[in-house]
Amino acid sequence: MNNSHSDAAQLPFFKAHGTGNDFVVVDAVAQELQLDARQVAQLCDRHRGLGADGLLRIAHANEFGVEDANYFMDYRNADGSVAETCGNGLRVFARMLIDLGYEKRGQFTIGTRAGTVHATVTPEDTNFADVAIEMGQPNLALSTRRVIVTTEAGSWDGVPVFMPNPHCVTVVADVFSVGALLEAPTIDLVDSFPEGANVEFISGLDQNHITMRTYERGVGETLSCGSGACAAASVWAISQGLTAPWNIQVDVLGGTVHVDCSASGKVTLRGPAVVVATGTVLGHEWTS
Repeated sequence: MNNSHSDAAQLPFFKAHGTGNDFVVVDAVAQELQLDARQVAQLCDRHRGLGADGLLRIAHANEFGVEDANYFMDYRNADGSVAETCGNGLRVFARMLIDLGYEKRGQFTIGTRAGTVHATVTPEDTNFADVAIEMGQPNLALSTRRVIVTTEAGSWDGVPVFMPNPHCVTVVADVFSVGALLEAPTIDLVDSFPEGANVEFISGLDQNHITMRTYERGVGETLSCGSGACAAASVWAISQGLTAPWNIQVDVLGGTVHVDCSASGKVTLRGPAVVVATGTVLGHEWTS
């Protein structure tokens, strides 16, 4: 039988999400694979590709000169731009390493452009509902600088936080009062964010519980942002006078995550990692 796709390059993929923050996952360990920005953007296109907020490329850590992990999360935003890290992506990445047999349940390390992180998937968490990622210590060194965040609905004060990717956290009375977020919010103090920033709008439900919306640079509004949840929880904890250790529940549009802060000030992100599909992309030359 004639197969019209027999001569087309084929790219195996997985589709997964962490609280609605969705990713295309490709395995560069099983097959040598490099993707440029155009190819990533094409795969993440929701009309002409698979559709995703970003792409996770599973790579050997030594490809990136990382010696304290076996595997590296080569993460790209939906527009193909490089990002330092992604909390929801790390949970998905940790699950994929286990599903593919590259790591075993327990604690293991993952290399990222923001440094090596520890992931924990317990044997009891059979549904990957509470994957934990140690995200490090939030950098609030610029938190005293006056930053104004503006959308079509108004302007608010923002707080710069680096996780270490850049975030600007804005506390508002109602996260749905800031507008449709169809366009990127503007940040007046651009020298604090020379490469742009993710913007989080948060409102408090109580001392240990907030809601959040996120506009991610290079993506748009997403259903969730893991590093953003860590940044947001840290700002909220300060505003409430909480001292470490603390735990804050963060309700995002796509579900719920938890941020735990240890006595040393390091934060851990906990939440689900869901794989929804696997398949093969046809008709393009994916390897460069």
